[in-house]
Amino acid sequence: MRLLDLRNVADLNAALPRADFSVDSALPAVIAICDDVRYRGIAALTELSDKFDHIVPQNFRVPQDAIDNAVAALDPTVRKAVEVSIERRRQVCNALEVEPAERFVEVAPGARIGYRVEPVGRVGLYVPGGLAPLSSSVLMNAVPAQAAGVGSIAVATSPQARFGGLPDPVILGVCGLLGLTEVYAVGGAQAIAMFAYGVDGLCAPVDLVTGPGNIYVAAAKRHLHGLIGIDSEAGPTEIAILADAGADPLFVAADLLSQAEHDPLAGAVLVTDSEALIDAVQQQLARLVAAHPLRERLEQSLGGTQSAIVRVTDMAQGIAVVDAYAAEHLEVMTADAAAVAARVRNAGAIFVGPHSPVSLGDYSAGSTHVLPTAGTARFASGLTVRAFTKVMHIIEYDQAALDAVAGDVVAFAHAESLPGHAQAITVRASGTGTAS
Repeated sequence: MRLLDLRNVADLNAALPRADFSVDSALPAVIAICDDVRYRGIAALTELSDKFDHIVPQNFRVPQDAIDNAVAALDPTVRKAVEVSIERRRQVCNALEVEPAERFVEVAPGARIGYRVEPVGRVGLYVPGGLAPLSSSVLMNAVPAQAAGVGSIAVATSPQARFGGLPDPVILGVCGLLGLTEVYAVGGAQAIAMFAYGVDGLCAPVDLVTGPGNIYVAAAKRHLHGLIGIDSEAGPTEIAILADAGADPLFVAADLLSQAEHDPLAGAVLVTDSEALIDAVQQQLARLVAAHPLRERLEQSLGGTQSAIVRVTDMAQGIAVVDAYAAEHLEVMTADAAAVAARVRNAGAIFVGPHSPVSLGDYSAGSTHVLPTAGTARFASGLTVRAFTKVMHIIEYDQAALDAVAGDVVAFAHAESLPGHAQAITVRASGTGTAS
């Protein structure tokens, strides 16, 4: 990994390592795909599946017996791991993320303002099935949607030639364990278009699409946002580790590698003030990469411009660097890691201490692994129950409460040159009110 010395750099944002990932560059091709699915439906899906997946499924909607068979065929150790992950994610959703269905506050006598939380009606969940078939993403999307009370959930993931056009069997098995029966063997931008527009005779349109994917999936979500809601435009995965001289270099190297193996564009960043740790981590990385079955992919991701070992003056500057970077995953391996983590303001998820690696969060911690990438953790959050709900405000005033504030509303309306707004108040004013 390259070394990046930021000890005397004032503009951190310009100096930080980032992946060369331009969603705009994919938009022209993606718009054509989306339009094709919109107007030609199943015929377009057939041609696109043949072109991009090199297989046309016998049925784009996966038969229920294929889902049932996938559940039955799950390796017992894998099934146990999935069930633990589902249970822990569900526990966190129900304990921390589910909001009260209704809340009200009386802002004045007779004047009540409240909100009601309602689940989105129908959701499309996208699950990547390319370089790494992310069966864990099924539960990370579905469990919070179920906890929110979403009544209709559809899943799309790419067909696989090696499975005769069916999706990855572990993905199907996880769908079955979650009780998801509407599963489509459709991948890429065409899956997002199918969800957004619907396809006659196959799939009804959805209200919201969630889940990570490649650049074409991200571009489709950008193009169709507004017709549908989206969670985010996920870019390549990334990890940042803030570590001091006391960190274990093997832990640090293993964790950098764990995210780098996802994709050649995956970002791995170590931020430290320790020269000794830098040297030790480089040695451990060389050893681990040489023995890894995905060595070529790791060499691309760790050697890319999106990855670096960042040298800082001290932990104060280190915190400033990781805040500017706003990592999808941030590990803190320092003395008093909890106190250091409490000072961080920008990260998708923070993994505190040497025994909380990102891999834990990817599967079984109970947290979400669908997280903001590419610095968007400065303003965005990971996928939780809240993403699958919407809030409606409820306004309930009686005559006296309206009279008490009528003059204020009328004054505001006239200040904005909206006399009709004022009139809607004055026609309701009682004889004892302040409006006229």
